[in-house]
Amino acid sequence: MKTAFCSLLGAVAVLAAGATASFANDRYADMPPVMVSPDLSAPWVLQLGHAPGIVRPARQATQQPQRRLFQAQPDQQRTAAVQAPARRMAMRPQINPIYLPQEVAYDGPQTPGTIVIDTKQNFLFLIEKNGKARRYGVGTGKPGFEWSGTHKITDKKVWPDWRPPAVMIKREAAKGRYLPTYLAGGIENPLGARALYIGTTEYRIHGTNQPWTIGGAVSSGCIRMRNEDVVDLYERVNVGTTVEVI
Repeated sequence: MKTAFCSLLGAVAVLAAGATASFANDRYADMPPVMVSPDLSAPWVLQLGHAPGIVRPARQATQQPQRRLFQAQPDQQRTAAVQAPARRMAMRPQINPIYLPQEVAYDGPQTPGTIVIDTKQNFLFLIEKNGKARRYGVGTGKPGFEWSGTHKITDKKVWPDWRPPAVMIKREAAKGRYLPTYLAGGIENPLGARALYIGTTEYRIHGTNQPWTIGGAVSSGCIRMRNEDVVDLYERVNVGTTVEVI
């Protein structure tokens, strides 16, 4: 009996020693990789709810490109980064060539240097000498936001910031779209690359990050131009220029 008990103790000791040695070896062994849920790997801000002032894409739309990017090889990543904007642009409507800048004949009564905005045809004319005008396509006020009048350009800004009027913030919030109270100038700013401020109104002639809307009645009263076109106009006119909206 005593011999069997000693044998049992010896076996337990051997097993304990083996387990200790195994644990010691496991301590320095390569551990398996940690797997993270895709939901947790998304930027933290995308996990927030629809808080006022936040305008964000859907999580699925944001995460899916991230997964493809991390799985791709370096060369494939660079190719994808170049091709993705092209694919997005291909899906958007193209601007009608009639709204591209061009020289046209003009026989109106306005003097050279005057800006005339035709909100019915969605054209902006910069009157030149010798019966000519430089014509640009523009986006104008949507139904309910039409206006007309004669004013002066009171200010000019490069990559302007945006402070939506309180009435606009309230109006859009009622539709479930929350606007920021302030947005710094840049490519994501809806005022685009340049802004010409019209009189004491809240309206501007400005660029846009949605060039496919040119030629339509799409704004809350402001006059939209392609970024390259508003840059061209910005260089041609000064503060004090007359603006006639018809």
